[in-house]
Amino acid sequence: MHIDVVPNRASRPTYLLRESYRDGVRVKKRTLANLSALSDEQIDSMRALLRGESLRPTGELFEVIHSLPHGHVQAVSAAMNRLGFAPLLNTRPCAERDLVCAMVAARILAPHTKLATTRWWHTNTVAAHFGVAEADEDALYSAMDWLLARQDTIEKKLAKRHLGKGDIALYDLSSSYFEGHCCPLAKFGYSRDGKRGKLQVNYGLLTNRRGCPVAVSVYEGNVSDPQTLLPQVLRLKHDFGIDEVVLVGDRGMISQTAVEQLRTHEGLSWVTALKSAQIRQLVEARSIQMGLFDERNLIEITHPDYPNERLVVCRNEARGRLRAHKREALLSASREQLERVQAMVKKGTLRTAGKIGVRVGKVLDKFKMAKHFELDIGEQHFDFKVNTASVQAEAALDGLYVIRSPLPKNEMDGAELVRTYKALTAVERAFRTLKTVNLKIRPIHHRTADRVRAHIFLCVLAYYVEWHMRQAWRELLFADEDQAAKATRDPVAPARRSEGALRKASIHQLADGTRAHSFRTLLDELSTIVRNTCRSRGSSDDARTFELVTTPNEKQARAMQLLQAIAL
Repeated sequence: MHIDVVPNRASRPTYLLRESYRDGVRVKKRTLANLSALSDEQIDSMRALLRGESLRPTGELFEVIHSLPHGHVQAVSAAMNRLGFAPLLNTRPCAERDLVCAMVAARILAPHTKLATTRWWHTNTVAAHFGVAEADEDALYSAMDWLLARQDTIEKKLAKRHLGKGDIALYDLSSSYFEGHCCPLAKFGYSRDGKRGKLQVNYGLLTNRRGCPVAVSVYEGNVSDPQTLLPQVLRLKHDFGIDEVVLVGDRGMISQTAVEQLRTHEGLSWVTALKSAQIRQLVEARSIQMGLFDERNLIEITHPDYPNERLVVCRNEARGRLRAHKREALLSASREQLERVQAMVKKGTLRTAGKIGVRVGKVLDKFKMAKHFELDIGEQHFDFKVNTASVQAEAALDGLYVIRSPLPKNEMDGAELVRTYKALTAVERAFRTLKTVNLKIRPIHHRTADRVRAHIFLCVLAYYVEWHMRQAWRELLFADEDQAAKATRDPVAPARRSEGALRKASIHQLADGTRAHSFRTLLDELSTIVRNTCRSRGSSDDARTFELVTTPNEKQARAMQLLQAIAL
């Protein structure tokens, strides 16, 4: 007997159970049954029976003895392979390289302390995939020391990949707080984490124009922004061998003093912005004609105080209205609190000028509005009034900012200068990713300066891999896919996401009707791809095993496919 398949045009074929018989010298067929109502799986089973195979339920033949989440590990590993990450660390395979790769993957998937990492990666396939199943926390610390010794070499390779002659490099400084007091880098300073009373460390991140990290430098927690700039310039020129580069930094980073230092380095240009006091001087000297903004929001000027530089003056009306609203709210809150202090003085609760001054100082320090108030404090007396002239002077600058650069107009026009300065948001985004739930660079628990440097460098390498994964996955994430529009839209007007990105954010769906993801939830979905270790049912514990990986669904397959498009 056998099963014949009879084509049925566009419909499902007809499946017939037939047997052959001999009629004299001729061989004929007779139909025994029509099997078309059976499923394909049932028909395949009948074919196996007709071949003489013995059929048993799969559960009676094999058993799954171990299952581990695998898809998210596979995704990170695929991205690292496309980036040539292991050769980036060291050209020759070694145990330390495997450990660093595993720690980077663990930092992306589930950032923990080193001890917790050695426990966590046995709950998935990280340890087996990277060959580090036997490693303990001491081995990880040794691998961190090995990584720090290779930091300069690795960063030179990254600079060669992502920075070239005349490219734009972004630079900014941030800080993270410590738990403990032993590290010599831990100092009290301006906390960008808003953690008062916590020791901290500063670190400066250098990226290319798109925000891809290239290098990181670690400083004591009380080092100011401008002090870190010149070492980065020297690294660009001497360590990375880049003679011509445009360095972009904010107004606090590239100050007037820093500009004077940068002028001494041939081939180095910069893009930064003026501080509020500098803008006020230009407005008061009538170097900036406010009437010019009636029909446009961007003008170019020159000024003798900034020789051989172009000043691009921008006015963002939406930002100006927001600033005016915020100032009025702060003034109103300050007046309300100061009136309460007045009432306390009248009641006799506050008597001496010293106590009154302390209480008033707390109010003004809270709302940062001291410059807009005139105070009259004496024994059992307190009065105040708003300095209208000061408020009007600040209001004249609402929404106004000035970009400065020595770049000639034929190399970068005014609109492009503004876009270049605003590209600093890419570094700010990197700091947010490093600090928050994604990579958790903070709080820092290490006790020695070298371990702190290695920890921060390890987190930056993890961000390097994650950055490329995010770029590859844009179509699956809530991210804006229309990146080309940034080069043509009004550089001064408030940034606006594309219609496609707004739609994804509104209905939480992609164009094909499937769910849109954040980076973290997409990794979670990939983690449902499981690696099962199987063996014959009833066999001994030392019997041979085999592995079966869950078949990915359409979204998972697309995510893995997009990672293969990562290019250096």
